[in-house]
Parts: sequence; C-alpha cells; structure tokens
Amino acid sequence: MAAKFKLTKKQIISGHYEGLLRASSKGQQDPALEMIHLGHVVGNVSVEAVNSDGDEWLVRAEIPLEFLVDGVQTFLFVFAGRSNILGRFSMITGEPMEDDLRGEIDLLRAELDMLKRAFRRHCIETMR
Repeated sequence: MAAKFKLTKKQIISGHYEGLLRASSKGQQDPALEMIHLGHVVGNVSVEAVNSDGDEWLVRAEIPLEFLVDGVQTFLFVFAGRSNILGRFSMITGEPMEDDLRGEIDLLRAELDMLKRAFRRHCIETMR
C-alpha cells in the first residue's frame, strides 16, 4: 500500500513558505516537490528530513517576488512531475476583497490547469 502524504503550512515569513510534510507510514524516501503557479513550476523548494524515520519533512519554498502583485495568487505543491496536489496556499494583495469568492475561483483555475496538463500527458502516453 502506498503511503499517503499531508502537507501542513506552518508559516510564511520574509517571502518564504514553511510547511511540514507527513507520510502515513515510515521508511519513505525524501520526496522531491515542486511549487506550481498558474500551471508552471516556480520558486525553489527544499525538503529536509525532520527525523530518521522517513515520515516527516520540513518543506521550504521561496516565493518569487514577481508574484507579489495585486489580486489573488494561488500556489500548489505537488510531487515533482506529478499532478497530485499535496498542499496549497493563496496570497491576497491590493484592494480588500468583498468576499473570498475570487480566491476560490483562482484555486479552481489552478486545479483545472493541473488537470489539463495531466490529461494531455495521459493522452500522449496512451497514443504511443
């Protein structure tokens, strides 16, 4: 049975995301993660083992300055080369929002972009 993973945000400070990735079973390899924004890999993500059991890692990601603009920016964390979303966070800057609907729409758009990429990759692989 494959291990299940859960990424929990700890904090965002000085343009860096910090979170804790936990696996449902011990003895896992150090995972390689990517941070996605609008369907593209962005920033530098580092993963550091918290203990020697292979079930907890500290995740740090640099949030590129060019994404600190007005509006809602949603970032997703996935295993490198995969489309399973492990975690996400949104940053809202600029004018105060009337409600959080734009954030939800932005998240849906980001997830739809991920699904489109995965579907296209699947189609290419099955056509061979």
